[in-house]
Amino acid sequence: QVQLMESGGGSVQAGESLILSCAASKYPYSSMCVGWFRQVPGKEREGVATIYIGDGSMYSADSVKGRYYADSVKGRFTISQDNAKNTLYLQMSSLKSEDTGMYFCAAATMAPLYCSGGHWEVTDFTDWGQGTQVTVSS
Repeated sequence: QVQLMESGGGSVQAGESLILSCAASKYPYSSMCVGWFRQVPGKEREGVATIYIGDGSMYSADSVKGRYYADSVKGRFTISQDNAKNTLYLQMSSLKSEDTGMYFCAAATMAPLYCSGGHWEVTDFTDWGQGTQVTVSS
């Protein structure tokens, strides 16, 4: 099991930027997918971005290096992982009011092709942080 803790949320104006961080205890498996999800009251949790971390020697370079982004955030959000710090980031720019929500980081055991291609369900992710609130005012 992975312990995850998000930070960096806050209240901003539309058009501004935020960087979210997710510190992990450690990743117990060599093939994992980590990502950011968000949820607003009354709606289902949705995937924002995912990235594969771990041993990529058995997989194609494209699948290992690929990133999944929801259409609504493409070109505005960037997901990255600092392996030395076991920390996941989400750089969010040109924020919109519709980006408002509780943001969670999560982890799953998963091959890179599924992770970077977005071929997963939210329920595939078994370890979750507590979330950090992002509020964007227009």
